Amino acid sequence: MTLQVAVVGVGNIGSIHAGVYKEHAKTELVAVCDIIKEKADAAAAKFGCRAFYSVREMLDSGIRLDACSVATKGEENGGEHFAPTMELLAAGVPVLGEKPISNRIDEGEQMVALAKEKRVPYAVNLNHRFTPAALRAREWVEAERLGKLHMINMRMWINNPVETSPWFHLRALHPHSFDVIRYFCGDVKRVAAFMMKGEGRAIWSNAQIIMEFENGAIGNLVGSYDAGASYGLERCEVVGSKGRFVLDDACEHLTFYPRRSIETETYSYLGGMRHFNETFKSRISDWIEQLDAGTPCDRINGSGEDALKAQKIIEAAIRSFETATVVEL
Repeated sequence: MTLQVAVVGVGNIGSIHAGVYKEHAKTELVAVCDIIKEKADAAAAKFGCRAFYSVREMLDSGIRLDACSVATKGEENGGEHFAPTMELLAAGVPVLGEKPISNRIDEGEQMVALAKEKRVPYAVNLNHRFTPAALRAREWVEAERLGKLHMINMRMWINNPVETSPWFHLRALHPHSFDVIRYFCGDVKRVAAFMMKGEGRAIWSNAQIIMEFENGAIGNLVGSYDAGASYGLERCEVVGSKGRFVLDDACEHLTFYPRRSIETETYSYLGGMRHFNETFKSRISDWIEQLDAGTPCDRINGSGEDALKAQKIIEAAIRSFETATVVEL
């Protein structure tokens, strides 16, 4: 049976979601929803579906919804996810939300709890972990090709001149970073953070965050909204007792370095993926395939619970910087 899906919030990212659903063989995009009428109407015309102007109106219409993306935005890119997600989950509709899960931990906890109570699949668009290169690297970790994990070095930075809240850089960008970090190295035990405002900035636009993991590994994140595009979006290096890997820009290049050999193993553009924009298709397609297969709600990849754990690391880093202490999670 074809899954009937909708998208709430049809700005730039929501339109990407809608396009993936429109093209996927297992889904039919039946509705778009936005509180800005002109946006909803334009998206409905573009994608050939019905327009709604509130989640309540969409739910009350009688339209069958097998899943829904929530690509709203708000303060720190997460301030408007809560209300539509709660309405949809309460109605039993599986939700794929945009990151961050929320810019408030209490809201994230409520969404995760409701999904668990209703036994409804709930996931977040943590798309960096869904690339062929990231999946290959995860296989290496699980097969213990790296040996005992020792450390992770993560870098994620872009040019973003936006000045909103003091913590916009942390809460809006680094859900991705900390999800990738957790994906490879597991849960974080404690963090310490240092931050600075870039030249002419009002927000904490640069951060250095160090971590200790539950498994004993250590690591760090370097993040910035002041880095030039030519520097590359991200770089992740995971080091173990037998070797290490380096993953560049989410999907472009992956190299394995044995600890006691000069021979390396390098892949570029695995699966034909050439740039970051393609990661939306791979992530949303995984969501569709899991729904189509009837995957239990507690086995959803890139789940709301995963996103909440990443957000809790961010809040711990903020507390660490504010108090000049090491913060336990």
